[in-house]
Amino acid sequence: MAQVNEARVRELLAGVVDPHTGQDLVAMGAVRAIGVDGARVSVDLLLGYPARSVHAALAAQAKAALEADPAIEAASVSVGSRVQAHKVQGKLAPMPGIKNIIAVASGKGGVGKSTVAANLALALAAEGASVGVMDADIYGPSQPRMLGVEGKPTSPDGKSIEPMRNHGLQVMSIGFMVGEDTPMIWRGPMVTQALTQLLNDTRWQDLDYLVIDLPPGTGDIHLTLCQRVPVSGAVIVTTPQDIALLDAKKALKMFEKVEVPVLGIVENMSTHVCSNCGHEEHVFGAGGGERMAAQYGVPLLGSLPLDIRIREQADGGTPTVAAMPASDLAARYREIARRTAAQLSLQARNKAIQFPKIVIANT
Repeated sequence: MAQVNEARVRELLAGVVDPHTGQDLVAMGAVRAIGVDGARVSVDLLLGYPARSVHAALAAQAKAALEADPAIEAASVSVGSRVQAHKVQGKLAPMPGIKNIIAVASGKGGVGKSTVAANLALALAAEGASVGVMDADIYGPSQPRMLGVEGKPTSPDGKSIEPMRNHGLQVMSIGFMVGEDTPMIWRGPMVTQALTQLLNDTRWQDLDYLVIDLPPGTGDIHLTLCQRVPVSGAVIVTTPQDIALLDAKKALKMFEKVEVPVLGIVENMSTHVCSNCGHEEHVFGAGGGERMAAQYGVPLLGSLPLDIRIREQADGGTPTVAAMPASDLAARYREIARRTAAQLSLQARNKAIQFPKIVIANT
């Protein structure tokens, strides 16, 4: 019988493909440690993205691949996750307290982008990450209502503000500063200043991901974000409808021009299933998100149905992932979250080190 060694173990693990990255465990650098004791093998796997709900399945898959070799009598596999900070655009460095910023954009309003952003954040948290949400829609903030957060943030020092919290998320929005019926009659420079101040003055605490819910379009706020805010990746939300896809493509090209990687596309409202008869219909057309993903060479992260429960739960302040964590809808969001984070984990890591400011004073 052939002798088992570390090289053979790696060869066997190279045959196990992670469904979220599309790479084998060795190529994606997930093999953290290998132990060989005669015909017994132990392996520690470490994923670069949160995937709590699939750790056991991946461990079982790796264990089966190892034990398929007659030379291995028994194999034990452990799986964990650790999120790293990834490269951002230009010469920007990650913000204090935030490893990665993910921008969620659509280009067009009315496609359910804010609902997707809220559920994406909740799904990332459900998979084991520390997550925050920044509502960057100054004119029409919706995250306070969607995430069921009321009141105004506090300031411990008169300069910075504490993020609001609910459903395990850290949240900040201009909506906490003004009433729901108060219009923000501001010009572009005031909007960008407010966004920058909100983002920088919030005391974000040890976030793996900050999900930024962008307003529709490709205007001042988007330009400010791309020039001044260290964004690790972007997610584009669209419906299958041609008119929505046109604007979604503009948003995608905008991120490409400023060197922010597009992690993938989420097709929202892909089908509608009648709650009375069960008939499924492509209300807004079929396959638009898939075609767009293929055209631009980015992943289709997932498709979501047009479902009244998603709208009702978001309006009620408890989005689907929090309201029905065991549902098929929540499972779809969690799959999208894993795929999003997995795509980001394949990007280069950020090597910038945040040094403290050193002040030399005469004493």
